[in-house]
Amino acid sequence: MTETARFVNIGERTNVAGSSKFKRLISEGDFDTALDIARDQVENGAQILDINMDDAMLDAEACMVKFLNLIASEPDISRIPIMIDSSKWSVIEAGLKCVQGKPVVNSISLKEGEEPFLEQARKLKRYGAAVVVMAFDDKGQADTEDRKFEICERSYKILTEKIGFPPEDIIFDPNIFAIGTGIEEHDNYAVDFIKATRRIRENLPHAHISGGVSNVSFSFRGNDAVREAMHSAFLYHAIQAGMDMGIVNPGQITVYEDIPEDLRDAVEDVILNRREDATERLLELSDKYTEGGEKKKADLSWRESSVGDRLTHALVHGIADWVEEDTEEARQQFDKPLEVIEGPLMDGMNVVGDLFGEGKMFLPQVVKSARVMKKAVAYLLPYIEAEKQGKQEAKGKILMATVKGDVHDIGKNIVGVVLQCNNYEVLDLGVMVPSAKILETAKQENVDIIGLSGLITPSLEEMSYISAEMERQGFELPLLIGGATTSRVHTAVKIDPHYSGPVVHVLDASRAVGVASKLMSETQKDDYVAQIREEYREVAEKHEKKGAGRKQVAIEDARANRLQLDWQNYTPPRPGQLGLMTFDNYDLEELSQYIDWTPFFATWELSGRYPAILEDEKVGETARSLFKDAQEMLKRIIDEKWFRPRAVIGFWAANSVGDDIELYTEENREEVLSYIHTLRQQMDRSGKNRPHLALADYIAPKDSGVEDYFGAFAVTTGAEVEKISTELKNNNDDYNAILVQALGDRLAEAFAEHMHARVRKEFWGYAPDEKLSNEDLIAEKYQGIRPAPGYPACPDHTEKPELFRLLEATERTGIELTEGCAMWPASSVSGYYFAHPDVAYFGVSKIEEDQVRDYAKRKGMSLEEAERWLAPNLAYDPAQRKKKEAA
Repeated sequence: MTETARFVNIGERTNVAGSSKFKRLISEGDFDTALDIARDQVENGAQILDINMDDAMLDAEACMVKFLNLIASEPDISRIPIMIDSSKWSVIEAGLKCVQGKPVVNSISLKEGEEPFLEQARKLKRYGAAVVVMAFDDKGQADTEDRKFEICERSYKILTEKIGFPPEDIIFDPNIFAIGTGIEEHDNYAVDFIKATRRIRENLPHAHISGGVSNVSFSFRGNDAVREAMHSAFLYHAIQAGMDMGIVNPGQITVYEDIPEDLRDAVEDVILNRREDATERLLELSDKYTEGGEKKKADLSWRESSVGDRLTHALVHGIADWVEEDTEEARQQFDKPLEVIEGPLMDGMNVVGDLFGEGKMFLPQVVKSARVMKKAVAYLLPYIEAEKQGKQEAKGKILMATVKGDVHDIGKNIVGVVLQCNNYEVLDLGVMVPSAKILETAKQENVDIIGLSGLITPSLEEMSYISAEMERQGFELPLLIGGATTSRVHTAVKIDPHYSGPVVHVLDASRAVGVASKLMSETQKDDYVAQIREEYREVAEKHEKKGAGRKQVAIEDARANRLQLDWQNYTPPRPGQLGLMTFDNYDLEELSQYIDWTPFFATWELSGRYPAILEDEKVGETARSLFKDAQEMLKRIIDEKWFRPRAVIGFWAANSVGDDIELYTEENREEVLSYIHTLRQQMDRSGKNRPHLALADYIAPKDSGVEDYFGAFAVTTGAEVEKISTELKNNNDDYNAILVQALGDRLAEAFAEHMHARVRKEFWGYAPDEKLSNEDLIAEKYQGIRPAPGYPACPDHTEKPELFRLLEATERTGIELTEGCAMWPASSVSGYYFAHPDVAYFGVSKIEEDQVRDYAKRKGMSLEEAERWLAPNLAYDPAQRKKKEAA
């Protein structure tokens, strides 16, 4: 670092929390392709490369070491400095041991006090690393100019005077917060940052200033033109004050002088807090700007083309405004109305299918195309029925269903739309469909293919059961498997062996048409089925070998290596009140501020992290259009109060006993109200000096004498989500039906995030001064976790019924549990609250028979039942266990 360095761009796409693509590549072990992302960052102007591997499902330490070692052999990447970014000191230190040149560490702070701060800084000094120091102390994040400078000055003196840390290697992050939120206390945040930056540069010689620039414009998400102007104007003033590096998306920056004068003035009024009505004036002006400039008049030149070309254009671009008018004109040109469908409409949909298959159209556009097609067909149906004609012959009939016990169907609905767009007849049986109904309907309707969908892990077992039933009943139809928890490995190992007919895992909607086409083809089917069968055989064998090589430890050894926390020097915070609190008809506007938009785009199979996805070279245009539609729909949902969000949270006195957590009816802890059963990791940790974790480790043991507490929650956006979505679907508007479902899910997750924030700051109150941006919340930069039964840290779904009993969740929120322990309405979230400062998300992963037997005994269930619910986590085959016992 030098005093004369110009503004330095920090590339953050090699961050598993910042890039879904990078996370997927690392998770799959595809480090070579992940290197391409790093190379792209360097080629696109990044001058420091931020690398973060913090994810509950990754061995962050091993991934960091491997990736840094690979970078070291790539001269076109390793020519720029590396920023080792992690909340875990062990990961940072592992990275420091293998990085070339002078690294930067992100980050340390006074949050936990002076001694841990100094201990880490001493190590960094020995490694010769520069360090990002957050303006954060034991009172929380600094928000005012004085607090920002006070913490940075204190940190600077501690580092330079006590251990002689080189001041030129100190990079302060004085916290960039969102402005223009409508909350008066936030109005001066940008001014505070700029003034604090100037004071730091004037009073703390040689230190540098950094920050996450996109935070400043978060209130105007959805309006790229305003956000770009805010980023540019903010940087213009912050760089003049001394900011010399930062995380900034070059695609969301414009030349300061190129900002239209009226927009620049309005933006600077907000940034510099120059007038009380600055936010209102910028909001009024913002409607004038969209898509990076002033609104353009729609180009209607395509309306001058032939009716066939107009219908194709409307289908490709999802424009329904004139479709009935054009369909009527086309009807007048054909002898039969059916010929309009088989002719120009299918010609247009074939163009859509080709563009989608070539990656030139994306899922949201295809669903819009389907809406136009359905509107045209609906217009023609009365004419077709009047002539008593049947509809055009479909390529095939596909039955689709979400299996028994599962209520999630967004993905299934999307696949159905895509198949219909490609002239397949889709018979959708809906959700929670019993196996008998699926198979009976398949026979009655003489379908060509059966497609099963599911999200929760018990659905995997149900799919295996259905495949066995298909074999028993003599089916020969192809069976398609899809859904978030399904995988090619699970299909090959657990489903395919039960059924002699074709079984194919369909990764996403974009693959469904190709799979169906090959399975329906007289010339391709046999070769395709043989290819899939051989591929699954190899996958199963590879999985078996991998399992045989997996090292596990006995449960008693794992318990002996449990996490040891210092309970005698820690006093667990007591919640403000024990018992239940209910919330009804919660403010949707408030919840919308907590939406994590990245999974929203993933629902539509658009890969990328928000907001960077809006500027993505490949999907950016589609993402912006989808986001605009989502913002408009969200505004209607809020203004017209479409949903009724409801929640219940609860707190209880608690202590751990072994691997379980006891909850008590009273503060005196004499009567046990309930048990929360947890599972413990059993993977081999020899040589890694890491404990075998269970959630119970983060609650004070009963024999410690320390009084601890436990919380839980259930939230829902309401049954209205499904009702409105169904009404839209019945009106042939699949696009808005899926949009409503996706926003309902996002608002439910936002509700869970919002309530957790209130728990931390108010109801439990162990972090009353917490001030985090939405990006920080999404990155989980807070104390405490909210794990959910059925997910990696507590994979047993059968813990949900007891959770619901404790919370009186059905009575208080209307959420019900299916027999598969899925929540209905589907836009619902439930889970636990843990508050210990050291608690973090983790995965239990594979467990052995000894723990499963013990766990089943503690829960009062049979071994077979426990194995059925924990099937994805078993390190052994229950069928082999039964054979051994029978022998």
